[in-house]
Amino acid sequence: MTSDRLVQRLRPFGTSVFAEMTQRALRFDAVNLGQGFPDTEGPREMVQVAHESLLGGQNQYAPARGLPVLREAVAAHQERFYGIPVDPDRQVLVTVGATEAIAAALIALVEPGEEVLMVEPYYDSYAACVGMAGGVRRTVQLRFPDLTLDVDALRAAVTGRTRVLLLNTPHNPTGKVFSRAELEAVAALAIEHDLIVISDEVYEHLVFDELTHVPIATLPGMTERTLTISSVGKTFSFTGWKTGWVTGPADLIDAVAAVKQFLTFVGVTHLQPAVAHGLSMPDDFFTGFAAELQAKRDLVVTALTEVGVPVSPCQGTYFVIADFAGHGVEDAVDFCRRMPEELGVVGVPVSVFCDDPAPVASLVRFAFCKREDVLREAARRLHRLPRP
Repeated sequence: MTSDRLVQRLRPFGTSVFAEMTQRALRFDAVNLGQGFPDTEGPREMVQVAHESLLGGQNQYAPARGLPVLREAVAAHQERFYGIPVDPDRQVLVTVGATEAIAAALIALVEPGEEVLMVEPYYDSYAACVGMAGGVRRTVQLRFPDLTLDVDALRAAVTGRTRVLLLNTPHNPTGKVFSRAELEAVAALAIEHDLIVISDEVYEHLVFDELTHVPIATLPGMTERTLTISSVGKTFSFTGWKTGWVTGPADLIDAVAAVKQFLTFVGVTHLQPAVAHGLSMPDDFFTGFAAELQAKRDLVVTALTEVGVPVSPCQGTYFVIADFAGHGVEDAVDFCRRMPEELGVVGVPVSVFCDDPAPVASLVRFAFCKREDVLREAARRLHRLPRP
């Protein structure tokens, strides 16, 4: 529900679909593959560092841009994994999760009436954050079932009012990992039209099938125009820690910091050393977690295909997209509302992530970042669905 006291530009954004589907999961004792949060704990050693920091007096405001230990760890991470040199004092800002980083960046960089170009389906907070900034969103849809990016359509969507290109790779909700060729095309467009790129890369380490995540900031001409965002939540299974960061050119970071100080001021202090510890963990932690998730993806994909439900390529993240058109589904919103009661499983309609719902009307997103026993129970219940 939306209050009639809410400003007009934010009225389209009522209660999120995740809250509704979670309530239906509880009501019907359904397996909740709707919301993308793990049901397992992250690394114990990170919890221990947080515990020691809490008891050791790290309980007052952190510096406005984050504790030096975390800013230095973020800079070292960018150099270690991608060869991106980052000044921890001038080019790193710690935020309250990636969502605040996105909101602060858009508010800082978009004047009212300016346009933000993004790919849909898109993570639902993007549209609300553009609205908070007073911006106008323009979208280009990934083409199902293969999830190709229509670069010509992206180019056609740019106008004289376009200010920012908001990118997300690996991509929520589809699980797509943008290829280097696609990113090069996006980069060329950004350079040609002098666009700022805000790149949400929270799933950067959750890439499957021996693919590689390519930060767009590593491409020629992009370092000086790209803000890169990530967080602790997805890589380390600590979504409740709400600690993120944004890196990029000092002048853009200064702009985001100017807004961030009036949103949350600073993040939770005692968690920041623990996040820094996580970012310095050995390579086998990152590759091992991705391998675990890939196996869980395969479990859910197999269950869906066994009952005749095709899926789009899932190359990373927590999510896979399934097409129920062959089962007569023409309205996935209605189907997802019925699914907890009829099948005992919860998913999310992809249409809620789109401005144009028609091409995705039969698509459902499932989250596989759950325990294996939970996924196996979901798979068993999905077999209640009759084959088409």
